[in-house]
Parts: sequence; C-alpha cells; structure tokens
Amino acid sequence: MIRPLAIALLLAAATASCGRSDGASALPDGALAGVGDAVLTRAELDGAMPKGLDADDSTRFARAYIRNWIDTRLVEDVAARQVDMDRIDRMVQQYRRDAIMREYRDRMFEAEQAGTTFSDSLVADYYDRHSSELRLQRPLIKGVYIKLPDDARELPAVRRLYRSTRPADIDRLEKEVLGSAIHYDYFRDRWIDWEQVEARIPYDFGSTPADYVKTHRNLDASLGGFTYLLEISDVLPAGAVMPLETARPLIEERLLAEKRRAFDAALRARLFDRALSRGTLRVNCEL
Repeated sequence: MIRPLAIALLLAAATASCGRSDGASALPDGALAGVGDAVLTRAELDGAMPKGLDADDSTRFARAYIRNWIDTRLVEDVAARQVDMDRIDRMVQQYRRDAIMREYRDRMFEAEQAGTTFSDSLVADYYDRHSSELRLQRPLIKGVYIKLPDDARELPAVRRLYRSTRPADIDRLEKEVLGSAIHYDYFRDRWIDWEQVEARIPYDFGSTPADYVKTHRNLDASLGGFTYLLEISDVLPAGAVMPLETARPLIEERLLAEKRRAFDAALRARLFDRALSRGTLRVNCEL
C-alpha cells in the first residue's frame, strides 16, 4: 500500500499547492504530467517505482521520476526541431537491425555450443604458442598464511613451524592451527594473487604494496589483537609470463572467442547461400 499511497499523497500535495492550470485540467484521469501529446500516467510511475521503499522515499522517487520525465520530453521536443530527424531515424533503424542480428547469433551460438569445454592439450598448445602475450598484471606468490589470536596457546609452536618445508613439520603445523587459527592457507603448491593475501592483512605495505614481495619473504606482525604470519616461498612479479594454470581461464576465453568468430562466419555463409538458392537474395555485383 505504500507506493500507491505515496503517489496519492504527491497528487494531493500538488493539487493543494499549485491548483490546476488550463494545461493540467486537460490531462486525462490518472495522468501525472503531459508534454505535447505525451502523457505520464500514474500506472507508469507505479510500475517504475522500486519495491520496498517507505512513504518518504517513495515520494522522493516519484518527484524525481516525474521531473526527469518532464525534462526529457521538453528537451526532446526542442531538439526534434533542431536536429536531423531523418538521420536519427536511420541510426535507430540500424541499431535495431544490429540488435536483432546480435540476439539471433547469440541464441544460435549458445544453442550449438552449450557446455563447450576445451581439452588440456588444446589449452596447452595455445599456451605454448602465445605465452609471450600472457603477462601478469599483478604478482603471484606461493607460501603459507596464518592468522591467530595473540593469546593463542599454539602460537609459539606455529611460529617455529610455519616456515619449515619438512613434511613432518607441515603435518604438525596443520594440527597446531586446527583449533585456534582464524585463517590458515597453505599454498606452496599453487600460485595465488598477492592481492588476495595483502587484502587480508591490515599492515602498511607501503604506497605500492606489489613491491613488497620483491624484497620481503616473511611477515610476523601483531595487529589489533591478532598475529599475522606470512611465509612467501616463491614469487612471480608483475610482467612475468603467467603460469599455465593461471592463464587457463584467459586462454579458454580466447578460444571461445575464436570459435564464436568461426561460427558467425559459417552462419552468415549458410544464410547467404540459402537465400540465394531460394531466390530471396538477388545480387548483381561481385562480392
């Protein structure tokens, strides 16, 4: 009930404060404003209003929507007398044709290529041929990241173990952090974006945090009642060639784009040949 009530209150306030001009009296029932032959109806405003607004917000939205509708129609009315409307009509028609063609091609491609996957060998082949183009925008790191409360009983043992690469120490580390760690991420076996780790630690990494990993491999900091431990075992700086596993989503995106272009070309050729054979297309020039 809030939205209809807000609009009703807005109409009542407008009538009380402004009265009715000759133009307003000519508006049909249920109309809120009119510019020339265009009319804004109460139903149109109600349909545009977001759900869940209270009475005050509904009234503010209604006022802004009505004023924007009026301003748009007034500008359009003036502009229509000063711009080349034939050119505008041609642009609209071309946009409509392009939109129809794009929608049709999208539907045809999605129907034919649904569930498309690319084999490991195809991705690896693309990577081998284009690796020089696949460069990192941000550093990648491998290592260990842990966050524990400063008063965690296991903290001394974790400090001794988190930098070790011995399998026995790694197993013990996992047992030590199991009960008290807020965050524990072991990623010595995979690359992750440095920003994913940097964003978790409220530490001053300097004006260019990406440069931190160039000269630092460990962090042990107590901040806000928590201890943050970070051991960086390997780094790939920005500008380096992406590892295959990191590049895979980008490669698959490119392969899909290549497949899309080939599909579009084949679709156009198929439609062209079919139209020629049916006589709906007539061409009197060499293409």
